[in-house]
Amino acid sequence: MKARAVRRKVVVLGSLNMDLVARVPRMPALGETLAGHGFLQNPGGKGANQAVACARQGAQVAMVGCVGDDGFADQLRASLVQQGVDVTGVRGAPSQATGVAVILVDDAAQNCIAVVPGANALLGLQDVDAVQPLLERAALLLLQLEVPIATVLSAATLARRCGCRVLLNTAPAQALPAALWPLLDILVLNETEAAMYCGLPAVTASQAEEAAQQLRRRGPGLVLVTLGADGVVWAGADGAGRMAAPNVQAADTTAAGDTFIGALAARLVEGAELRQAVQHAVRAAAICVTRPGAQASMPTRAEVERFTDLQIVP
Repeated sequence: MKARAVRRKVVVLGSLNMDLVARVPRMPALGETLAGHGFLQNPGGKGANQAVACARQGAQVAMVGCVGDDGFADQLRASLVQQGVDVTGVRGAPSQATGVAVILVDDAAQNCIAVVPGANALLGLQDVDAVQPLLERAALLLLQLEVPIATVLSAATLARRCGCRVLLNTAPAQALPAALWPLLDILVLNETEAAMYCGLPAVTASQAEEAAQQLRRRGPGLVLVTLGADGVVWAGADGAGRMAAPNVQAADTTAAGDTFIGALAARLVEGAELRQAVQHAVRAAAICVTRPGAQASMPTRAEVERFTDLQIVP
């Protein structure tokens, strides 16, 4: 009997945005005009960010999304191709603008983001149908919530039918259809999102673990709650766990969550144990926050493997 091929591909269905980043000394008050001291234009979008983060850790990645017919669209496609991401699933929408994100980053490395979806809002059920051949060969589908929720639900349903695991990152947080929860193999969210979904505070590691346990009862096989500089906690079929984050000097936290998810996904599809994959992802995110920008800040596999907890800030 012919052995079944091992699935290692990651399919990311989600948003592609151009990030317009302004550096400011602090967040402006309502109605205030504040002078900035830097500007960057970077490829972004949670979907594209996670695709790049995953590809930089050595995974085979295919992106599914929708862009407009402007100059930003060409730049976003080119950026993904440069990282080795398959963009045959990224379609252009005539007479539409590509999604953009306007990001303020203050001197404490905290950020405030406004997203204008543009063509991302047009990613629909026809795009899901077209991606079935990819899902039939994939090990993992990554989803986020910067595209229509009906599309997310349809993609998760199809992935399950194709024997592909599903990871959902609930960002930006919004109400989820009841039918989506049991389709999730892995749920990744931050402490604010966890508190919103379960109605419990999730500030401390113990609180986050309690929230993860509660959310897991809705259907996901594994729930991870990221806590920024305090690391990550998780709850799954094999029990709960915690992992601290290295203490680094943060410059920009914009893409830390996307870096964590992409690195986690890359290691999981290789067959790494959960704790090993989480450790790798935490270190990748720690490197990311020391650099400005979104995709530009994401480390390579070699950088993460060279990084040790001895490289912390005293």
